[in-house]
Amino acid sequence: MLRPQRRIKRRHPRRIAKHMQVDAPNQLWEMDIKYGYIAGTKQFFFQLSLIDVMDREVISYHLGLRCTAMDAVSVLRQAIEKRNLDIERTTRLPIVRTDNGPQFIAKVFARACEQLGLEHQRIPVKTPNMNAHIESFHAVLEDECYSRHEFLSYQDAYCQVSEYMRYYNERRRHGSLRDKPPREYHKAIMRNDLKPEVIAA
Repeated sequence: MLRPQRRIKRRHPRRIAKHMQVDAPNQLWEMDIKYGYIAGTKQFFFQLSLIDVMDREVISYHLGLRCTAMDAVSVLRQAIEKRNLDIERTTRLPIVRTDNGPQFIAKVFARACEQLGLEHQRIPVKTPNMNAHIESFHAVLEDECYSRHEFLSYQDAYCQVSEYMRYYNERRRHGSLRDKPPREYHKAIMRNDLKPEVIAA
């Protein structure tokens, strides 16, 4: 009896991030973590976000009172599912770019990237400009959401931030996206309704 052949995984060693040209969605994803404060309970919470550099959509994110490497893996898997990427057949999967935080240097995150066939790039120390798009999003998130609310509980923070995330992806217009919200811009590209400009990242 023949045994089914195991699929050979595409192996990508962890690499130092280098500047690249992005001309389509799902070429470069950036991930990073932001801290928020819950005034009512004097606790901090974590938001781990994953953004597509081309269309600025935050495809997936994690909110919690802690943030582990497994949470980062879950965000990565959710993003792949939401973008309907077939890791068995897609020849060009996104590059995942992060800083050197403990969640991203963990072995469990490295193994997940290898199993999924994703190249993981880590930016050099003290070069946040190489993760500029996620850094920019988190600055907007602070200005338009975190600093405008005094969260009374984790549940309150979760509801307020989740509502803002829907607003950001679906309704907030970006001048750099031809005055469209990220999700609408992404769909327009995928329908070939517009040709995006090349982004240096």
